[in-house]
This record gives sequence, structure tokens and C-alpha cells, in this order.
Amino acid sequence: MKLRKIAPALVAAFVGLAAAPAVAADLPAKSVYKAPVVDMFNPWMIRLRALGVITRNSGVVDQVPGSGLTTNDAVVPELDITYFFTRNFAAELILGVTKHHVTGTGVAATNGLDVGKAWLLPPTLTFQYHFTDFGAFKPYVGAGVNYTMFFSQSAGNTANGAGVIITRSHLHNAWAPALQVGFDYMIDRHWGFNVDVKKLWLRPSWDGDSNVGPLTGKVNLDPWLIGAGVTYKF
Repeated sequence: MKLRKIAPALVAAFVGLAAAPAVAADLPAKSVYKAPVVDMFNPWMIRLRALGVITRNSGVVDQVPGSGLTTNDAVVPELDITYFFTRNFAAELILGVTKHHVTGTGVAATNGLDVGKAWLLPPTLTFQYHFTDFGAFKPYVGAGVNYTMFFSQSAGNTANGAGVIITRSHLHNAWAPALQVGFDYMIDRHWGFNVDVKKLWLRPSWDGDSNVGPLTGKVNLDPWLIGAGVTYKF
């Protein structure tokens, strides 16, 4: 008797368990929320480069027809700070100092003339377009302006073959337009290396004193700034 009473209950329970998955399958599946992938973008980049400053070697002393002026090249460390307004548009400021020596050329009165030495602080601001379709290779072009300040200037105070001695030498601060082309090659998200070339049209005026009287002129530096170094993207 007990078996006959228990058996129907067991059968009903079994049927209910078997039907449960089918009912669950008919219920709408719950959607799974996934957080959006955040593409981290930090607008700051810095570079540390070795910079070659290659000058045009041109100029003139106004009072001496046929005269010329030449300026030595230099290699210096340089820091650049870049801010990205978007992934493509950025502004770059370069900072560094160079020391240059101006020497006379041309006719006998100026040939071999030690004009003097000066330190240059030439901050250059450029606005750039960065191409982003080449993976780790990221080329860019830019244009901007340079303002060069001259300091710690000294005269040559040495006679050349014609007996001319420069006793005071002063280069005047000057503005210059700048063009730029370069690329970064990123090794990972933060680190890469950089090659950069700028052209400046920098032509400061000059005045000085000598044992033959006051002198004026212009030094056509027009340098190429050729740099290579390390990139760090924040």
C-alpha cells in the first residue's frame, strides 16, 4: 500500500524536473553588460635629442665691399615638449642652447677676422600634423616660428692678416620662420625613437667696434636643425 501511494508522487516529481529545462529555454536570455573599452589618450609627449646645427655660412660687413662672414656648426642636446590637441594636430616647443663662432671671409680686410663668439637660445614653436595610418611609424610635418636670443657675447680681439681687430661684437635677437618634417617610431605605447629636421631662415643683424672704426652687418645663419633621439609618450 505504501508503495502504491509513493509511486505516483515520484513520477510527478520526475516529470516536473524533466520539464524545467524546457521552460527555462523558453525564457528570454538575460543580456550581459560589458564595460566599453577605454582608449587611454594622454596629450603630452617629450623627446630628448642630439641636435646638429648646420649654418649657411653667409653674411656681410656693410662697410667692407666683398666681405663675408662664416659661422661654425655645432652639435648640442635638445629637449622638445609636444602637446596633442587631437590625435593628428599638435604643437611642439624645442629648447636648447648652442655656441657659435663668427669669422670673417672674403677680401683681405675681413678674411680670417675673428669677429667673436656668442651663445644662442633659439626656442622654436611649430604646429604639426601627425599621420596615424602607418602603425608604429608616425610621420609628421610642421610649420612655425623661431625667436633666437643671443647672450654671453664676446669680441675676437685678435688681429687678422690685415691688422683689423674687433673689440666689441653684438648680434641682435631675431625672429625666423621655420618648417619641419620628421617621424616617431614607437617601440611600445610609451617609448620610441625620433628623427626630426627643421629649416630656419634666421638672419640677425650685427654691430661692433674695431680699431678701424664702428662696423655693422648681417649674419645669415639660416640653419638646418637635424636631430635624432628618444621619444616618451605619456
